[in-house]
Amino acid sequence: MNDTSTISTILLDRDGVINFDSPDYILTASQWQAIPGSLKAIARAKQAGFQTALISNQSALGRGMISQTTFDAIHAAMMLAIHQQHGSLDVVMYCPHAPDAGCLCRKPLPGMIQQALEQLDATASTTVMIGDSLRDVQAAIAAGVRPILVQSGYGDAEAILTKARALDASIAVYPDLITAMNALLDSKG
Repeated sequence: MNDTSTISTILLDRDGVINFDSPDYILTASQWQAIPGSLKAIARAKQAGFQTALISNQSALGRGMISQTTFDAIHAAMMLAIHQQHGSLDVVMYCPHAPDAGCLCRKPLPGMIQQALEQLDATASTTVMIGDSLRDVQAAIAAGVRPILVQSGYGDAEAILTKARALDASIAVYPDLITAMNALLDSKG
């Protein structure tokens, strides 16, 4: 499953992959700050013909930490920044539920990934999920999608990698999204 020449769809986590994350959550549009190279990576993916989708847990909504209006402003800031770099996302999916809500969409469950694959008319075998957490890896594996781990999130990257390798010994690991995207594009030829 290391061959990426057949990849046509890239699923991306948001916090820690596209933008800097915080243990205190991203609660305002001004707190949303792109990780260097991440917006260029999304633009490069689109220019190379990949379908791209956002798959993100956003429990600050379910926890009552932010309103839908504030969340929409954060999302609008992200989309504007992506568009300014000539990138786009084909599908945006997020789980607004708190961890204890019992929903089927919150990662590590595969619900959002499965929905995105349906909307994109994509197959799991031609899709990768790029995330920074064990939940991202678990959701990808549960959906039959190849996980790719980036170490640009705020968590203990080495501990996350150790746990991820216990699930997938051959998981590809990169420091950030632009490095992961460059590797995907180089292998696509």
